[in-house]
Amino acid sequence: MSDKIRPTKLKFKGEKSKKKRKREPGDDSVGSGSKRRLDSDRDPEAWVLPESVNELRGPTFIVHPSDPSPISINYNSTTNRLALSSLDKDKTEDGEPINVLDRTPTDVSQVWVITRISGTSTVNLRTGTGEGKFLSCDAHGLVSADRDARGPQEEWTPVVLPDGMVAFINVYEKYLGIDEAAGGTLQLRGDSEEVGFAERFWVKIQYKYKKEATEEEKKRKDGLTAPPIDESSTNRIYQAWGAGKSIVSSEDKKDLKRARKEGRLSEAMLDRRAKLKSDRFC
Repeated sequence: MSDKIRPTKLKFKGEKSKKKRKREPGDDSVGSGSKRRLDSDRDPEAWVLPESVNELRGPTFIVHPSDPSPISINYNSTTNRLALSSLDKDKTEDGEPINVLDRTPTDVSQVWVITRISGTSTVNLRTGTGEGKFLSCDAHGLVSADRDARGPQEEWTPVVLPDGMVAFINVYEKYLGIDEAAGGTLQLRGDSEEVGFAERFWVKIQYKYKKEATEEEKKRKDGLTAPPIDESSTNRIYQAWGAGKSIVSSEDKKDLKRARKEGRLSEAMLDRRAKLKSDRFC
């Protein structure tokens, strides 16, 4: 037997030894760092399904799960018209049809660009090819994409349904849907009163825009979008005089916060400047 002393972990009297536990594959205790690494390794241009309305932005792929073949909403830049294209020609290497949730755009004519109207849940859908026309719907439910400018008829309100599909509401509070016209041809209409099978679409966006929306939402919840009022710095910039002398009131911070909420922060700062200046006429 060797007389060499084996090094051991330092242990204090009364300290209980921790039992080692083997982590299972589906264990929630696995650190969030691994998830972040997976997210960072993901292709930013990969096509994914949105989980909320706020994630609908940027290049978009819109598919209707029609039977027997899904249909994509396309824009023909040659004729400057909308086109509903069957996706049954897209097959796997084994000749099997591709699952509708696994489909991605194979041509730029299948891509629409969603831009959000600031401060609202309303969006515009612009063609990803050609001169950039906007998807619009008139009062009679006729859907087209031949306008260069945006107006009320080019505004759409997306709704993410419980199953992950998306419905689009126009300015007349009617739903966008697929309709069968005379002769069996399919067309887009915007006059449906309720959401049925024809008014439900699978929508895919690029992962980088989904991540961008998630980060924005996190900042909003954490209150980082509106920086806190630093009264000392504000006074130093706007209310200092005479070799940088600064006067800070300990009672007006609540007034400034109230003014910011009411949208009159600049006016409140001017009022304070007038009160604190030694020469009120300058």
